[in-house]
Amino acid sequence: MDTLISVLYIVAGFFLRLAIPILGTAILVFLLRRLDARWQAEAAQQPLSTNKPDCWKIKGCAPDEVENCPGAKSLLPCWQVYRLPNGYLNEDCITCKVFIEAPVPTLTIERRRL
Repeated sequence: MDTLISVLYIVAGFFLRLAIPILGTAILVFLLRRLDARWQAEAAQQPLSTNKPDCWKIKGCAPDEVENCPGAKSLLPCWQVYRLPNGYLNEDCITCKVFIEAPVPTLTIERRRL
């Protein structure tokens, strides 16, 4: 009888030390994947139209340049279109007159719903 109780204690110890942390990790992974899927869906949505400056007018671009410019076709400001793959702004955009004189976006606070 003592060996049976000892075996049960060992099994219970394994359960407490291994099964519960593994189960907790699995639940955490499941929740984080759902959160990531929601963020991916939000990122895939079209961006809201913004009051972006017409950089081709400010820089004086020719009409044929404007037709081939991804910054003119996008809903985003031109410096967002020309971001580097790592997320940094392009060096030319930081010193550009369009970027420097762009209006600063303001935060709109919505009323909380209870």
